[in-house]
Amino acid sequence: METKIPEATAKRLPLYYRYLNNLLYANKLRVSSAELAESIQVDAATIRRDFSYFGPLGKRGYGYDVHKLIDFFKKILDQDTLTNVALIGVGNLGHALLNFNFHKNSNVRISAAFDVNPKLIGSVQSNVPVYDMRQLQEQLKDQRIEIAIITVPAAIAQKVVDELVQGGIKGIMNFTTVRISVPEGVRIQNIDLTNELQTLIYAINHG
Repeated sequence: METKIPEATAKRLPLYYRYLNNLLYANKLRVSSAELAESIQVDAATIRRDFSYFGPLGKRGYGYDVHKLIDFFKKILDQDTLTNVALIGVGNLGHALLNFNFHKNSNVRISAAFDVNPKLIGSVQSNVPVYDMRQLQEQLKDQRIEIAIITVPAAIAQKVVDELVQGGIKGIMNFTTVRISVPEGVRIQNIDLTNELQTLIYAINHG
């Protein structure tokens, strides 16, 4: 039976996984919730509660076995399976995401990019081929891509999303400034960089 966990907890799981791998590289084999809390800036009670959704992962007075936690989160996060992602829009932000090169740090990689700019179509940017938007449906099916990132102008965002849904996309990371609508069964993750920055500034100014 699949474990149902809060969305906030789900968002923290990759953070835990990355930090645990850093510990392993540093040859640290055991870690306490207090040590995790100090390093990743999430309070210890929250970490213990997050972990409790998956049963007893540690022992009181001993902490957590780093190897066992990594193996556990590796399965939970499907780290053995490489997930191909499509990038729609190879402008400034799109180029930055390609340069970030997800697959170096996780099981995710951008395997195909799409644009309408003739100067970009047919080129390879950061080892990722750029296709004509007219090839979107074909490439999504051929590469079995179910997740897409969109960094297109707001005016065409909904049109692009409709095409993605028709191509079988199940999840979309939206970097545009508009809120887009999708049918049931398709997940949207809205990333508003301006809003995130303003939230950070407010937090700093109001302590």
